[in-house]
Amino acid sequence: MGMVVQKYGGTSVGSLEKIAAVAGKVAKRYREGNSVVVVVSAMSGETDRLIGLARRLSPKPDVREMDVLVSTGEQVTISLLAMSLKDLGVPARSLLAHQINIVTDNAYTKARIVHVELEMIRKVLDSGEVAVVAGFQGVTEGRDVTTLGRGGSDTSAVAMAAVLNADVCEIYTDVDGVYTCDPNICEKARRLDKISYDEMLEMASLGAKVLQTRSVEFAKKYNVPILVKSAFSDEGGTLTTTEDKDMEKEVVSGVTYDRNEARITLLGLQDRPGIAASVFTALAEENINVDMIIQNSSADGKFADLSFTVTKTDYDKALEMVRKMLPDLGARDVVGDTSVAKISIVGVGMRSHAGVASRMFEALSGVGINIIMISTSEIKVSCVIDEKFMELGVRVLHEAFELEKEKQ
Repeated sequence: MGMVVQKYGGTSVGSLEKIAAVAGKVAKRYREGNSVVVVVSAMSGETDRLIGLARRLSPKPDVREMDVLVSTGEQVTISLLAMSLKDLGVPARSLLAHQINIVTDNAYTKARIVHVELEMIRKVLDSGEVAVVAGFQGVTEGRDVTTLGRGGSDTSAVAMAAVLNADVCEIYTDVDGVYTCDPNICEKARRLDKISYDEMLEMASLGAKVLQTRSVEFAKKYNVPILVKSAFSDEGGTLTTTEDKDMEKEVVSGVTYDRNEARITLLGLQDRPGIAASVFTALAEENINVDMIIQNSSADGKFADLSFTVTKTDYDKALEMVRKMLPDLGARDVVGDTSVAKISIVGVGMRSHAGVASRMFEALSGVGINIIMISTSEIKVSCVIDEKFMELGVRVLHEAFELEKEKQ
């Protein structure tokens, strides 16, 4: 008897007919003799609808009340799925985050899971029922409702798999796996059978929408295998797991992109210790994540220009904060740009192959794409470019690294 955690996203449960189809998949796993936990998202479009209601009422909705509001979408789907399972003769029980006690920090709208209690979920599974769990939700130590941010149901599912020591966490979505590139941009994109945690973590953080970044962090930390599959087909699938030698054969495994990037530049900043720390500490205290950072010093070493990127959703708030800090920073001015995008190449094979970055830069320059910012790690290279050249850049890189070909 195995322990299986399944997660179904909003498109997978977007209608009553789709919920009934999901119930059939869950029932099949249950009848194979497995203990099954199902984590579901709100029906597609529901979270956006609720956010829209709030913004029509209030220009800046209170974040605590926003979490109370948007968390209701998952309550609808877990109850409907549990009903559908029972109609198929499968015992099931719907559970909200506070019933299980999925405890998070106090960062409303993007909370992080602190721990998950096992007593309730074990009780349900030991009684022979399928546990149908609301994804995306958490609860603080003070019993306030929180949400885990966009894609948070992935993190809910992997967290459940981790604490239950599940054999696998199956993530069902509207695609049949992880591809070398977005097939909507590059028609030659190829589905990967297997990918390492590190590669998937980089791809998720760099814009690939298949898995939420924190879900991959959880999976790597607790060694939870994640199988990404289509909710609408039994074909395909990509397994995210520990790295092996076969993965190193591919120098680059994928090309990703992210349109949700904005650049902020502080001009004429006094080049003295503590300046950068004061900027980024203030942003961190407001839960604003900074991605790429570049500092250029003047020839005399007295002044510097400091550029960094944030998400477009955080751009206005970050720019306003930095502008208010100008007198204390001694900077001449601050400017911003939202017409940028990030493209990246990812692959564990980069560790043992030289010249990958230069090959990337040559490919982009060959079609006249200027690089604004560069960031590297052991297994990735990212470039910020003009947004209007993003799709061209992605296709050029996919071709340059021959990602359409199966590696032998």
